[in-house]
Amino acid sequence: MSRPAIFITGAAAGIGRATAELFAARGCFVGLYDVAEGAVQALCQQLGPQNAIAGKLDVRDEAAFAGALAQFFDAASGRLDVLFNNAGILATGDFESIPLARHQLLVDINLKGVLNGFALALPYLRRTPGARVISMCSASAIYGTPAFASYSATKFAVKGLSEALDIEWARHGIRVMDLLPLFVATPMLNDIAQPPASVGRLGVRLNAKDVAETVWRAAHWRWWRRVHWYPGPQGQLLALAQKLAPAMLNRLVTRIASAY
Repeated sequence: MSRPAIFITGAAAGIGRATAELFAARGCFVGLYDVAEGAVQALCQQLGPQNAIAGKLDVRDEAAFAGALAQFFDAASGRLDVLFNNAGILATGDFESIPLARHQLLVDINLKGVLNGFALALPYLRRTPGARVISMCSASAIYGTPAFASYSATKFAVKGLSEALDIEWARHGIRVMDLLPLFVATPMLNDIAQPPASVGRLGVRLNAKDVAETVWRAAHWRWWRRVHWYPGPQGQLLALAQKLAPAMLNRLVTRIASAY
């Protein structure tokens, strides 16, 4: 088998699932990994066992992550073209209203899980010409976002990692990128009992398939070293405003959008 291969964390639903379906439909071999093992096994059967492999993975578990990557690399005939660090969780509300354990869990999954992916996948990425890592970031990493404070902080860290490692790993021939969407209609967002004001004010203008298409474009980008990808015109506009506007204006816009 010589077709490209993508390893996806958090593949059971939302953006991860949409990305798996898109890449499989376009001829790629797909690794489906998630804590929800039943869901990824069912998706594997839907895509066809010849097109995918699935397994349970908690991205905090270093040994399990290493084992999943080894299993995938063997099934993909020695290829890891794309690692998609997609697994993540969310907590919203005033900082002090969220239990400390939940803040810490966000760091463990959203940041440490991504660190595990980078570190453990590197040997396989180096053996695949043109390999790249794409990580789910967030528009909340443009400017720290009220009601998303810890989530936003983890995404700032992912953004910084992407920038630094894209420079470092150029010597290995590996590109590193991230995606910074605004609100996406996924189960993670839909499950918020009382959405923050910013969700209503900015609206939910993206769906999982929109983001999956951006993952595809990033995975096949052959021009200059573009690190940050902003799905949808709204996110692109905010990113441009952040670059052009003074910090005080960024803060004011964020406060207005968040009703703080």
